[in-house]
Formats: sequence, C-alpha cells, structure tokens
Amino acid sequence: MSQPHADAAFRPPQQARSRMSLQKVLTAAEQVLATSGIEEFTVAAVAERAGVSVGTIYRRFTGKEQLLHAVKDQLLGQLETGVEEALSSAEGLDGVVAAFTHAMARTFSQHDRIFPDLLSGQRADGVERGLQALAAIQGILVEAAAPHEDDIRRADRGLALRVAARTITSSCVHRAATCRAWPDGLTWSSWADETAELAVAYLTTPGSPTGKRDSRSGAR
Repeated sequence: MSQPHADAAFRPPQQARSRMSLQKVLTAAEQVLATSGIEEFTVAAVAERAGVSVGTIYRRFTGKEQLLHAVKDQLLGQLETGVEEALSSAEGLDGVVAAFTHAMARTFSQHDRIFPDLLSGQRADGVERGLQALAAIQGILVEAAAPHEDDIRRADRGLALRVAARTITSSCVHRAATCRAWPDGLTWSSWADETAELAVAYLTTPGSPTGKRDSRSGAR
C-alpha cells in the first residue's frame, strides 16, 4: 500500500491521545462535508462539530485547504486498505474482479457526498496523492489476478488487466463525481455487479493482436 502524503506543514501526531484527537477532527470534517458541502466547509464549522476550539485545529493544520487534504488522504488510504483486504480472500478471475469492484463501490458509497467535492478543484499535491492511490489500487488488482492469467484471453494479458483496472477505477471516480447531477438509477452494489461483469467479459473475450490493430490504423 502506498504511503500517505500529507502537506509539508502537517505532522501526524505520535502519541495515542493526540491521534485520537486528530481522528475526531477528521471525522467531524467528513461530517461537515457530507451535510453542508464544500461551500459551507470552514475550520469554525469543523471545530464546532468536533467539540474543540478553532485554535486546536489551527495548531495542527495551517487552514481549510490542508484540512481538506488530510481528509482526502485518509479516504484514499481507506480505499487502498479496503481493496487490499477484499482481494486477499478472492478466488478465481471472476471473484477477483468482483471483489475489486465491490470494494471500490463500498468506499465510494460510504462517502458519496464527499468524494465529488474532494475530486474537484484539487491542488497539485492532491492530484498527485490521488494518482498514487489509483496506481497502488491498480497494482493490487494485477497482483491478485496474476494466478488466474490463463483465464484471460486477450493477446496481451498484462495490458488487458491494466486496462480493466483503469476502466473500473475511472468509472467509479466518474460516477462519484457526477451521480448527483447525472443519476443512473443504480445502487452502488448494482453498479459494481454490472461493471465487474463488463470487465470479466472483456478479459475473457479473445482480441486481435495489438500489432495487427496498429498496422491497420497506421495504414489509414
């Protein structure tokens, strides 16, 4: 699993009591985002929800943006952990793909009112952290599916797995970012079922060798 990348000014506490205090603040920040949205997200609102003073938060964070970054970092860590745990007991190619997709769906469904705000208007360091998490998640799927590569019928099995992983994660991120304005009528669990079936169908359907496809496109 990749290591969290907090903002340079943020130092995670070492003492257990301080870690509990930090978790209380981060949980309150998630709740403010979920109930009020990013427009109403302020350090004062988080402090009130957490039952601490504004100064307590400013002693740990430089301001609203760094606090948002810490919330996103925690959620991405939960996503990586959830995927890793789900795939540790998955069996067969179908099972691996289904476990991966449902693990993604579970994390996003638990925070479906938060991810859209965190995925929009990101700072450069936030984008980097998100890409690192997605790369780690893709690697977890590829590793879990490796024992079942004989079931993959694409010409380039490694490429096919990477395409499947990226398609699932991209679809999940896109759905989270647009589901309020563009609903699809599915629950997150139903979305996971349909998306996993689509990915398995792609992986188990023979495709044209990449070289032949490239030569045809180059002849146009």
